[in-house]
Amino acid sequence: MPNIRLIVGLGNPGKEHEGDRHNAGYWLVERLAGARRVALRKEARYHGIAGRDEASGGWLLMPTTYMNLSGKSVGALAGFFKIAPAEILVVHDELDFPPGTAKLKLGGGSGGHNGLKDISAQLGTHDYWRLRLGIGHPGDRDLVADYVLGKPRKEDREAIEDAIDRALAVLPLAMDGDIAGAMHKLHSKPKAPVAPPAPAKPPAA
Repeated sequence: MPNIRLIVGLGNPGKEHEGDRHNAGYWLVERLAGARRVALRKEARYHGIAGRDEASGGWLLMPTTYMNLSGKSVGALAGFFKIAPAEILVVHDELDFPPGTAKLKLGGGSGGHNGLKDISAQLGTHDYWRLRLGIGHPGDRDLVADYVLGKPRKEDREAIEDAIDRALAVLPLAMDGDIAGAMHKLHSKPKAPVAPPAPAKPPAA
């Protein structure tokens, strides 16, 4: 499998959107940049905030085009550095999963996510990697727009951050080309702790 050379975190720019559920992709990339000491800065030519990971040679990107035009940013950076769709990982919020879920997959439709829709249009394919961070669903499709632009409850934000923790632990594998290993590790349920054996009964007097 190819190395992941570009990790894109989706979100909307501006202080007013920092805590929105729709910005879960931003949250992960910001934490990944901190962990790998990648300096993120505004890059006008790529329509976003970007930085290069010197250790892997890959790029981190947060489009600042607003969600619906995310593909403009992804297409600009990927095109300049000749990064193939199969070498791109897009991190985004996922309504179909509860908070605390993180799943990797290759390809698929946009599922109504306008950021993915624009990226697929710009790249000319759906065949790029996605890291889906569950944010839950409001229960009514008419409430979705306000829901994704709203802030999660404290316990939901903590669950999303826990999912980001687990994703950050496996991303180095994906960046080194072992995406199968990253998927296996991320999707495996932790083993239940084994109960210690009961203490032996003292012999009868």
